[in-house]
Amino acid sequence: MARYAAGTVDCPGSPKSVRIVVVGDKGTGKSSLIVAAATDSFPPNVPPVLPDYKLPVEFFPDGIPVTIVDTSSRPEDRDMVAEELKHADAVVLTYACDRPETLERLSEYWLPELRRLEVKIPIIVAGCRLDFRDDNNQVSLEQVMSPIMQQFREIETCIECSALKQLQAQEVFYYAQKTVLHPTGPLFDQDSQALKPRCVRALKRIFILCDHDRDGALSEAELNDFQVKCFHAPLQPSEIEGVKRVVQEKLPEGVNERGLTVTGFLFLHALFIEKGRLETTWTVLRKFGYNNDIRLAEELLPSTIFKGAPDQSFELTNAAIEFLKGMYMLFDDDQDNNLRPQEIEDLFSTAPESPWKEAPYEDAAEKTALGGLSFDAFLSMWSLMTLLEPARSVENLIYIGFPGDPSTAIRVTRRRRLDRKKQQCERKVFQCFVFGPNNAGKSSLLNCFLGRSYADNQESTTDERYAVNMVDESGGAKKTLIMREIPEDGVQGLFSSKESLAACDIAVFVYDSSDESSWKRATQLLVEVATYGEATGYEVPCLMVSAKDDLDSSPISIQESTRMTQDMGIEPPVSISSKLGDFNNLFRKILTAAQHPHLSIPETEAGKSRKHYNRLINRSLMAVSIGAAAVVVGLAAYRVYATRKSSSA
Repeated sequence: MARYAAGTVDCPGSPKSVRIVVVGDKGTGKSSLIVAAATDSFPPNVPPVLPDYKLPVEFFPDGIPVTIVDTSSRPEDRDMVAEELKHADAVVLTYACDRPETLERLSEYWLPELRRLEVKIPIIVAGCRLDFRDDNNQVSLEQVMSPIMQQFREIETCIECSALKQLQAQEVFYYAQKTVLHPTGPLFDQDSQALKPRCVRALKRIFILCDHDRDGALSEAELNDFQVKCFHAPLQPSEIEGVKRVVQEKLPEGVNERGLTVTGFLFLHALFIEKGRLETTWTVLRKFGYNNDIRLAEELLPSTIFKGAPDQSFELTNAAIEFLKGMYMLFDDDQDNNLRPQEIEDLFSTAPESPWKEAPYEDAAEKTALGGLSFDAFLSMWSLMTLLEPARSVENLIYIGFPGDPSTAIRVTRRRRLDRKKQQCERKVFQCFVFGPNNAGKSSLLNCFLGRSYADNQESTTDERYAVNMVDESGGAKKTLIMREIPEDGVQGLFSSKESLAACDIAVFVYDSSDESSWKRATQLLVEVATYGEATGYEVPCLMVSAKDDLDSSPISIQESTRMTQDMGIEPPVSISSKLGDFNNLFRKILTAAQHPHLSIPETEAGKSRKHYNRLINRSLMAVSIGAAAVVVGLAAYRVYATRKSSSA
């Protein structure tokens, strides 16, 4: 199907330069190999360590600049070598063909050392000084290297060379460059001899993008469009028939009456890779914006759209919501408002992986009775990911087919500081920090927020977690509420950053109403948060929650709670019982408080004193200003009077 198209350097995700570091024992021919490859000649005298060699752009056909870095073999220079390896794209590891001990040192020292340094880049093993090897003791390279390559899978390839004879010296660095531009590792699993899952997902997405009529097969016209996009040349009818014939012989389901199926498309790329034509698959991936990690290149996700002040947040636009609505309906096969786990997996089958399979997204939304997601829960999950990881959210929107410009998928909200001044909020997604001592009922509160019964969710957690759901407003509209549970021992860590409260729209403090110590600890946390908010300028509305209302309440907590909340200028505690399912409209109250960022902000005694002091200073300054203005006016009047008197005289 494909002809090799050199020059994907301008494609997003393609490396723009290659840095190759050469390491190995002393006397294995590192420096001679570099000079021979760069100058096409053998150097009679070579210094112990060469300066960096920059090969011309046209040196190799891919047109990408290559820098070759020589290194010292002295033990005292190991730190310098380790530093060079941090900046390398590939490693050439040398041994001398005429010195068996240097070959043994590969597996005894060098390869374990590269692992210890966590060098996760392609390694090319080069057997130098081939011309000095004893002809009577010939052993094939495969026999020599096969056991080592079985043990160290990070070795991409091995090659023997001679700087003196100009034998394969340039090829060493050509292969090193190729392993960077067209690495095997991300595409193919050598053990199973199959395409890796992430590669399959990327190729599936490319297939869908090229299947313009969405009939599940690439017609001749669609194959030609694909060919021109990737390789700048159309296929002849005989070539298309040849491709179909090859696929049909090996995999009958790879072709149908409409054209090449996705199974056949994947088979072709596996075939290219097995035959060593990795550049074909990589050219396709590069043309569709993939980098070496089989993810969309950063150039396709401009960082400017993800910039905002600490007290701004990110939300989905109406265009993104409408797109997601369409995708939900498309994958909800039986249209029962229940996207089952397998249907969610199918939705993300063109992404590198399903983004909701691990924390903080796993179990963060309300599940249906069948274990799936309703549309509200589905949209809530996207809102959570957009708030926490806007770049990842946009990236996944693109993977599943969002057709618009990435910048049209999300919007940045107005600063909360400005919302407070204007005494109104335009946000549609709100984040609530849930504080409280251990065993106060925080986890139960989040579980019930997700529609889980108290009987099924009595396990508490000391880990941070998120819960997200839609909350109905009084007028019938819906807003998204994200609740973030802050473990008691995680509060101080939260305060390690000045901007830690910037992302918080409202803070809730939960305490066990039957436990006096729980109440005292909750009030301490309230004062700590209020004090930190006053100190950093990120004050947040706060609400106290008296949990476990089904138990006998502590008399002191009842008496003190009203007085303390009144003194701090916030609402009295809201009593709830997760066990009885009585939440006293708590979630709507949380949402209402978050929508009015100028209200329910607690004031500490220190804050009140500071505010009183500032008022006094402002009044004094005002008095001074008025006095000074009076003096100026009086002086001006006197001058006018004096001028008139002088004129009349």
